[in-house]
Amino acid sequence: MSTNPPNLRPDLAPRAHFDAKPRDGQPTIGMVSLGCPKALVDSERILTRLRAEGYAISPDYSGASAVIVNTCGFLDSAKAESLEAIGEALRENGKVIVTGCLGAEPDYITGVHPKVLAVTGPHQYEQVLDAVHGAVPPAPDPFVDLLPATGVSLTPRHFSYLKISEGCNHACKFCIIPDMRGRLTSRPQAAVLREAEKLVEAGVKELLVISQDTSAYGTDWKDREEKAPILSLTRALGELGAADDLWVRLHYVYPYPHVRELIPLMADSGSAVLPYLDIPFQHGHPDVLKRMARPAASAKVLDEIAAWRADCPDITLRSTFIVGYPGETEAEFQYLLDWMDEAQLDRVGCFKYENVDGARSNALDGHVDEEVKQDRWNRFMEKAQAISEAKLAAKVGTVQQVIVDDIDEDGIATCRTKADAPEIDGNLFIDEGTEGLSVGDLVTVEVDEAGEYDLWGLRR
Repeated sequence: MSTNPPNLRPDLAPRAHFDAKPRDGQPTIGMVSLGCPKALVDSERILTRLRAEGYAISPDYSGASAVIVNTCGFLDSAKAESLEAIGEALRENGKVIVTGCLGAEPDYITGVHPKVLAVTGPHQYEQVLDAVHGAVPPAPDPFVDLLPATGVSLTPRHFSYLKISEGCNHACKFCIIPDMRGRLTSRPQAAVLREAEKLVEAGVKELLVISQDTSAYGTDWKDREEKAPILSLTRALGELGAADDLWVRLHYVYPYPHVRELIPLMADSGSAVLPYLDIPFQHGHPDVLKRMARPAASAKVLDEIAAWRADCPDITLRSTFIVGYPGETEAEFQYLLDWMDEAQLDRVGCFKYENVDGARSNALDGHVDEEVKQDRWNRFMEKAQAISEAKLAAKVGTVQQVIVDDIDEDGIATCRTKADAPEIDGNLFIDEGTEGLSVGDLVTVEVDEAGEYDLWGLRR
């Protein structure tokens, strides 16, 4: 059986799922959603608005009256992927509307694809709707076009992303996301909880909390009553269901001091908040972090990790890193490998540094040769793989609660433990005794085999 590949880009969202069928004569819209989970949520919001106006959602080009391409502009390779997707949509359908992060550079898009109908920037929902109306007029039938209470979802029914804020106040030199998506703007807590409650009522078993900077949630409110509103929000989300019936997973958490106050919630067996933190450390060496314009106290981060594990021994730590950043020396890279030995992170993704148009890091001295970047990426992933393999081997014989993501025609169930986010982390496979299982079930297994990234187990 194949195992989870270690070289997937760690910023990608799960593949969008489409399962609704149009009625006769109903106008249809296709959606190509690229990039991160935050972009996937934007796609869901656009399609929810269109669905409310009577449009159906097409899973393919041939069945669509027009196609929306929600682009990514995070890396130059992501921009190239977006341009390729736009070109494919034009060839296969002809009527294409572009939105998303790359839409912040309309001349860049139209210079390559002048036949697109419209280009809008990220979270410009009204402009997208106007473009769709111009290309494909709505034809609603209020008697049959019913909108699901939770809106249109592009993920499987048992998990859903919950975006709590937009934008970012950081000024990392390698990143242009604040330029594209603006400064931090947090959603009201009542609105977030209302959406979460609707999702749980609809049968969602896992809420994946996302933003550009989750731990900064609410700090843009001038009249806030608490210093770190993420604490009360997380506490409230943890009370939406019993720990055995609902999972709440936190992504994109920066290691601010108040993060330590989240750990007791994760250690609480009665809370739905999983013992899981996704923290983008990016590097371990303080000089590299300084050149990135990120917090440079890597030794203190190791102290924080030790404190988190002392309070919650079962915590899973996931992170992403950049190798080959401008000016990175062999000694600094070796420091990162040694830092990894100390940190012993459970789940790790890695990017090779790329210039991004508009990023301040482009102008830094000491750009690293591509061959050196590749060599460092290989060595980094070898280190991460060895750590992962050892940590998974230690789970053999343990009992784990898992969520079922898929059951194939041979009856093999692909599942995830509490330590695994969808698509970006590992899997747990059950290859016998899966009769009666359904996608979305939460079941208990005993781990009997481990690989480099995945586990195998038996139902209990």
